[in-house]
Parts: sequence; C-alpha cells; structure tokens
Amino acid sequence: MAVTVRIPTMMRPLTGGEKQVPVEPGVLSEIVSELEAAHPGLGDRLLDEDGGLRKFVNVFVDDDDVRYLDGLDTKVDDGITVSIIPAVAGG
Repeated sequence: MAVTVRIPTMMRPLTGGEKQVPVEPGVLSEIVSELEAAHPGLGDRLLDEDGGLRKFVNVFVDDDDVRYLDGLDTKVDDGITVSIIPAVAGG
C-alpha cells in the first residue's frame, strides 16, 4: 500500500495533470523529497528557502494540519492521505 498525496489544481501542471500521486510511507520531509524527485519544482512550491513549509501552503495528514503535529517530521503511514491546500486570502 502507499500514501496518497492530493495535488491542488494550481500545482497539477507539475504532476502532468495528476490529481493524486502515490508515494512511499515515511515522514513528511521524505514524502516531499520523493515528490520533488518525481515531479521537479513541486518541492519548491511546498518548502521555503530555509527548508520549512511555506506560510501560504497548508499540508494535512488525514484531517490534521501538520503544523499542529510534528511539521515535516510528521509520520505518514500506509493508506494515509496527505492533502496540499494553498491558503486562500481575500475579503
């Protein structure tokens, strides 16, 4: 079994239009590295220049925001869904 990563519409050109990408289980930082290796440019959209999650990109493991878990050290097991959700601003 694998981990499913849901890709938002604005990032789908980097995945060849794929809405969901399967990756190996592990910690979130490994998953981001695997995404970058398979789909160059995706890691840059998720991580800032210091290697942390960008402020305007939210990442959920199942229904939990990783910022309230262990951040990039959050463990992601088989069968879990990771959702990448760009923050929406405006009024």
